[in-house]
Amino acid sequence: MKLLDGNPNHRILVVDDNEAIHEDFKKILAAPASEAASEVDHLASALFGESKPTEPQLEFQLTHALQGQEALELVHTSLTTDQPYAMAFVDVRMPPGWNGIETVEKIWEHEREIEIVLCTAYSDFSWEEISQRLTQPERLLILRKPFDPLEVRQLAYGLTSKWFLRRQAACRMQDLEIMVEERVRELEIMKRRLEEVGRQQLTGSE
Repeated sequence: MKLLDGNPNHRILVVDDNEAIHEDFKKILAAPASEAASEVDHLASALFGESKPTEPQLEFQLTHALQGQEALELVHTSLTTDQPYAMAFVDVRMPPGWNGIETVEKIWEHEREIEIVLCTAYSDFSWEEISQRLTQPERLLILRKPFDPLEVRQLAYGLTSKWFLRRQAACRMQDLEIMVEERVRELEIMKRRLEEVGRQQLTGSE
């Protein structure tokens, strides 16, 4: 796959009916590198009493959808172009269309590897209700609104890395399975050759 060439996948889908929320995500995850570096320098100065050199900042690629149906179409397109999303921030309340739970259900029907963060300011669903409908708890987190920008950034870093590591592991496992199959075929060929040699020796000795 294209995304297994050593380059991590930082494609993130943001699904929310409030355009102001999309602007917030842009400020948090798509801020210019100089701004991000300045913020890190400030934190380092506060923690250590001196400015610390910063590493290059990740560049997250954000795509935005105002409704669940639009999000599902974007996921379809990402799969057909071999550019899947690593994760999605999905709002729970998105009238008049699908709510966040329905949206994730639909997305996971077509792409089960995407990491999901459900964003909500309300107690619309209990964790028990959510886990009954969304049956991949290992790929699901809850983020309460109003959210902390640092928490959003940490989730983006962590979950896009998790997605990529899963893909790398799956790729290595696939390579291992291919190697095993090839070795088995080689052993089968060797076995047949030895059997043939044995038959020839028996025929020659008669």
